[in-house]
Amino acid sequence: MSMDVVTASEARFTAKKYDASRRIDAATMDKVETLLRTAPSSVNSQPWHYIIAGTEQGRDLIAQAADGNYAMNVEKIRSASHVVVFCVRDDMDEAHMQAILDQEDKDGRFSTEDARSAMDKGRHFFVGLNKPRMQDWMARQVYLSLGYTLLGAASLGLDSTPIEGIDVDRLDELLGLREKGLRSLVVLPLGYHAEDDFNAKLPKSRLPAEQIITHI
Repeated sequence: MSMDVVTASEARFTAKKYDASRRIDAATMDKVETLLRTAPSSVNSQPWHYIIAGTEQGRDLIAQAADGNYAMNVEKIRSASHVVVFCVRDDMDEAHMQAILDQEDKDGRFSTEDARSAMDKGRHFFVGLNKPRMQDWMARQVYLSLGYTLLGAASLGLDSTPIEGIDVDRLDELLGLREKGLRSLVVLPLGYHAEDDFNAKLPKSRLPAEQIITHI
């Protein structure tokens, strides 16, 4: 079941407990993967990689990075249907930017060679501007993807829990991310909340529009 994005936004909540018996079907997970792949990013930089744990073994591996200080998140990770690890690249290197340019060309975004060259030049210029804070800049693009996926998942009738409460250094080690030029930022359990999830029964609470929105 899907819903429009405004209804999904109003209905969405952060799941605190998952029904471990319910699984997301393959067709719906294909749609989640589409959300991940089509998320927006500055100059189409796409500085992300996603690891999806859809098996008990995979979820247990990720849950190991929540032991200790983050133990409250272990059961969410283990009982969700799937868990997405949002990773960021170590650098915006030439090979990655060339791969983006080639894909844009393949997808028909350039009508002329000049258009291709202009896009390449513009992306290099903006990436260069962000070199002094490259990791922060790339991480912000990944968080755009996270927000995009949260709303999209809700529109698909899925529950989710964005979790920063995890030992990212430990997770990087468990998944061998540093050797791949990646590092983890946040994990996102997906699935269906349990009947006794207290947060599912609470009213949504946000500051009023007039307090946070200014019209000029």
